[in-house]
Amino acid sequence: MALVIQALTRPKQHKIRAQVCLKFPPKVSSPGLMALWSAKGQNKGKLRMLMEYSGPRLQIQMVVTFVLTQAIHSVLKHLRLPMFISQILAGMILGPMVFRGKRSLITSSDQSVAVLGTVGAIGYMFFLFLSGVKMDVGMTFRSGKKVICIGVLTVVVPLMACLITAKSLNQESQFFTNKRVFLAVTYSATSFPVIHCLLSELKLLNSELGRLGLSAALIGEIVALFLLTICQWVVDGLENGWKVVVSNFGFFTVYFVIVVFWFRPVMKWMVRKTPEGGQIKNSYLYIVIGAFLVSHKLAELLKVYIVFAPFLVGLAVPDGPPLGSALVEKLEPIVEGLFMPLFVTTCGMRIDFSYLKNYGSFAKDQVISAVVTNFVKFGVSFLLPFLWNIPIRDSLAFAFIMLNKGIVEMASYSFMNDTLVISQDMFAFVTIIVILIASIVPIFVKTLYDPSSKHVRYLKKSIMDCKLNDELRIIGCIHVPANVNSIIDILNASCPTRQSPIALSVLHLIKLSGRATPLFIAHEKQSKSPSNNSYSENVVLAFNRLERDNWGAVSVKSFTAVSPPNLMHEDICNLVMDQFTSFLILPFHRRRHVDGSIESEDQTVRRLNFNILQKPPCSVGILVEGQRHVKCINSRDHMHDQYPLANSSTYTIAMIFMGGKDDWEALALAKRMSRDKSVKLTVIQFKAVDGFQDDDGDRMMDKQLLRNVKENTSTTYIEKEVKDGPETLTYLRSIVDDYKLFIVGRRYKREDPQTVGLHEWSEFQDIGIIGELLSSPDFGGKHSVLIVRHQ
Repeated sequence: MALVIQALTRPKQHKIRAQVCLKFPPKVSSPGLMALWSAKGQNKGKLRMLMEYSGPRLQIQMVVTFVLTQAIHSVLKHLRLPMFISQILAGMILGPMVFRGKRSLITSSDQSVAVLGTVGAIGYMFFLFLSGVKMDVGMTFRSGKKVICIGVLTVVVPLMACLITAKSLNQESQFFTNKRVFLAVTYSATSFPVIHCLLSELKLLNSELGRLGLSAALIGEIVALFLLTICQWVVDGLENGWKVVVSNFGFFTVYFVIVVFWFRPVMKWMVRKTPEGGQIKNSYLYIVIGAFLVSHKLAELLKVYIVFAPFLVGLAVPDGPPLGSALVEKLEPIVEGLFMPLFVTTCGMRIDFSYLKNYGSFAKDQVISAVVTNFVKFGVSFLLPFLWNIPIRDSLAFAFIMLNKGIVEMASYSFMNDTLVISQDMFAFVTIIVILIASIVPIFVKTLYDPSSKHVRYLKKSIMDCKLNDELRIIGCIHVPANVNSIIDILNASCPTRQSPIALSVLHLIKLSGRATPLFIAHEKQSKSPSNNSYSENVVLAFNRLERDNWGAVSVKSFTAVSPPNLMHEDICNLVMDQFTSFLILPFHRRRHVDGSIESEDQTVRRLNFNILQKPPCSVGILVEGQRHVKCINSRDHMHDQYPLANSSTYTIAMIFMGGKDDWEALALAKRMSRDKSVKLTVIQFKAVDGFQDDDGDRMMDKQLLRNVKENTSTTYIEKEVKDGPETLTYLRSIVDDYKLFIVGRRYKREDPQTVGLHEWSEFQDIGIIGELLSSPDFGGKHSVLIVRHQ
């Protein structure tokens, strides 16, 4: 929690423990290894001579720190312990606990420790700034009453329990003291960055429990900041007089007005100057980063706590694209990958458990208060969701999530220790609590809560299970506006009527960038909110027009999911279950120009499709778009296809049949499309010359389905015998220009005589051999391909 540190960075009437002597001018850059090696008359070791220069010394310290951290984590990750624990342990190994009375390579001098600590502290300032950038304060106003109740009570109740416990343990001490209040708030607070880091590591950000935890943590963070600010002013008033409180409040108000009512409008002007969908200018980014860097000086002049400055500046930055996302993309890699590991390691270097041998009464009382507070916080966090009919395992997992401790608490105690607010024995006690909680929470949460388990209980449903006159529930996923045309083509070819309607759910998938909280927006329920439409306005308009043009035959629901790419499949699976979907359409990750050249290729989309295909929540179709001229949509226009059904006498479809469950599902979809007179369906069966067949059950089902096809006079049936893959390839090349859509089964890693010799040339085996052949630019690419995977 940022404000805990802010309130404790000013030392108050404490004596300095020791005097530190530094050499001036400092040695920064070394003359080089060769010069040091050839130096004569030096009794010191060459490495020790090199360590006298702060530049190479810092580089060596960073290398040793990262190597040791990765070595420890390579062991601890098998125990499901987070990287935070490995970094703390690395700091403890490099600190005074191991090198007692000696100087290690990392702590060769007081100056070397000061330089490493300064770099880590700068990294923590950037961490607070980015935490503010990614935090959506407006989310607190959109949270429901239950979430607000959880967020408030999980902070207030433990805080009161802590103060009462501390008072009962020491009746003679004053109840309302500066130190006691600060520690009580630290024990009971909920840190949003720590909760977000935990959920991100466990890949639970966009799960139901993850969304609840993020919302409650955000509210709890705000409540804790408010309580600490009020308590701090009350303590200052009791100790220094109320004039000091009025003065501090005035200075804080001035700083708040400058940041919120001057700097934030400037940043909003930068956003307005950026074209929609474009990237913000680098000069604007430099201005914002410069403001962040000088904010601590302004805070110092106005007597505002220095650590509070970057956090408030980050909150003032408009979250999301283009400004917030650009700042996160540029700064987060170096902050998370370089600065924060160094900072956590330096926090671990402060730990010395030898002080526990002679601990004081205050430390003992505070440890008891901290333990009681955590138990009360766990109980409140479990009881509230359980009373609102959340399952007991989920409620327990949620309680552990809200209990979690991490980098923010460790930083708070480290700053308290540096400013002599707490003693060394007290610091050792509280760090043990942080390490224990941070170690056990991920293990218990992962054990208690598995969001994928509910997919197992989902009722199996596919296109084969739907009667021809039943409503077909489809979900179409959109990544880029060009995907809209292909989805509309498939819907038109599916021949929706009032007697056999289609219920379409459109899911626009957007990468989460520049904000910490995933979003899932149901547009038909929040159509009055203009801010929500900005995410998917053009997509929603296009499909609303489709619904109007096919009134009664097509019903459309539009959704937007803003989440990390590695968690998008959770949003898709959740929507499949909520809408009782039978068929899911996913765009292929590669798109081509009319001339066959690659227009775009997104490996993130490919990984998403593969994750869905591995454990499909329903029948899945990978749609490879045909090469065609597309008129793109804008806010006042609509998309138009080159091949709309209404302008074509026939829409030719070929279904390639080789047998198996995937082909059964593909045939069921093709038969549903062929009911319209304008659709001409051809079923092509490839048979092996040697008569190879699948097991008896599959063979009987194949014969029954093909018998029905042969009896249907509106469907053309072709039986083609082939002896190997090259012969299959030759035949497909000869017919590829005769059809506008090919429907094939995925048949993942199936070995058949009809495809022998083609596997070694396969680039995208995840869509099957036949599907990849038909998607290849060597086949012309003017047709579309739908690769079907059975549930």
